[in-house]
Amino acid sequence: MMKLQDILNRTDARVVHGSDNIEVSGMTSSSRDVKTGFVFFALKGVKIDGHIFITDAIKAGAAAIVCTEIPKEIPENIAVVVTHNNNETYAQAAANWFGNPSSQLHLVGVTGTNGKTTTATLLFELFNKSGIKSGLISTIRYIVPGKEYPATHTTPDALVLNRMLREMADAECEYCFMEVSSHSVVQGRIHGLQFKGGIFTNLTHDHLDYHGTFAEYLRAKQLFFDHLPASAFALYNDDDPNGKVMVQHSKAKCCSYALNRPADFKTKIIHNAITGLGLSINGTEAWFKLVGRFNAYNLTAIFGTAILCGMQIEEVLVTLSALDEVDGRFNVIRSESGITGVIDYAHTPDALKNVLSTIEEVNEGNGDIITVAGAGGDRDKTKRPLMGQMMARYSQKVIITSDNPRTEDPETIINEVKNGIDASEMKKVICITDRREAIKTACMLAKKGDIILVAGKGHETYQEINGVRNHFNDAEQLNEFLKM
Repeated sequence: MMKLQDILNRTDARVVHGSDNIEVSGMTSSSRDVKTGFVFFALKGVKIDGHIFITDAIKAGAAAIVCTEIPKEIPENIAVVVTHNNNETYAQAAANWFGNPSSQLHLVGVTGTNGKTTTATLLFELFNKSGIKSGLISTIRYIVPGKEYPATHTTPDALVLNRMLREMADAECEYCFMEVSSHSVVQGRIHGLQFKGGIFTNLTHDHLDYHGTFAEYLRAKQLFFDHLPASAFALYNDDDPNGKVMVQHSKAKCCSYALNRPADFKTKIIHNAITGLGLSINGTEAWFKLVGRFNAYNLTAIFGTAILCGMQIEEVLVTLSALDEVDGRFNVIRSESGITGVIDYAHTPDALKNVLSTIEEVNEGNGDIITVAGAGGDRDKTKRPLMGQMMARYSQKVIITSDNPRTEDPETIINEVKNGIDASEMKKVICITDRREAIKTACMLAKKGDIILVAGKGHETYQEINGVRNHFNDAEQLNEFLKM
């Protein structure tokens, strides 16, 4: 139980009906989860306005309503609270409800278009293997010591987020590494959290279906760094043209990392092969199991973060060099017939370019590169032809297939991807809607020395068609057909 006024501490909320001195038993933004004595937050979402569920929340036993628009009819025994930004009020209230757990551990956020999952996950593994108890909030999974939850969002709902941070603090975690999505920033999900540091990986074409323009997408990422306190650090990729822009208004201690220019954390690639990377980071050489130039950036960001958090150089490099790649991120499968398969989550034009150019670089046998990929439904449509363009540019054979079409017609998506491919390159392109058949076809076309890239879904174990998720795992399919 907690007083309503304490839940609303550090918000602009004001009571317009009833009292804020009442005891409440819980809080939620879903009317279906309301129980007797709860506070219901009527949030305005992209598709649904929570205000239409206020009556349902009251019937379910809500003791208080937090909203931006005062209801016309208010029962006498209900407290009504008005706020200008209900998303931020909800997030701060969630932090208050759980005792502001982010202040009781070191919270490090990772944002950018690509590389967030690898960076956050390997930081989590690095710190835990170094004896520093840590938690993880990522696109793939949420990990509290002794528990693991499947991820629902890259950055979860504020109530879920603070509940997990509370669990981490109670388990005496010193750190939590979390991915910070652009959606979570503009929707106020991370409002009220206290960060020790933030990492910027890169910024490329994505999520324009939500943000509208690239400038707004950039601004969403930038807001995260704008709100970091002076006690935090901001580590940015200075090779990315938006790196300095990202931190230009930040009060945090700003540090850079790069491969192409002088930086606080500078890396040089010594060796890049399908078996791993040889790097010199700030003058110290080490070998890593991860593959590709894009992973050289991820490893440098991880190294820089660990040093900024007080770890020793030798300890970081020894432990980091023993870590495997993250699930669904450039996972290599080798067949007895000499064909190599690669599973990767790449689902943006730049991510595809990074993965395919890496395969081209490490393709020592000069075999054909066969790419199997598509684009997700109900998401940014403007990137689809660019995805096709990247597939054709770097591959000798292209099979455009279905990703997660969700509620869209998969063949329409495939045609939009195909529209980005020049007519002169169409002879290398096949369109196969059934993803399983597409992967099977790639394996049948491949010969010894060839490399098959299956991109877009990575770690996912389902395919969503017409709102229904059916079991589907790219790695399982590729392993099955490579053995034929």
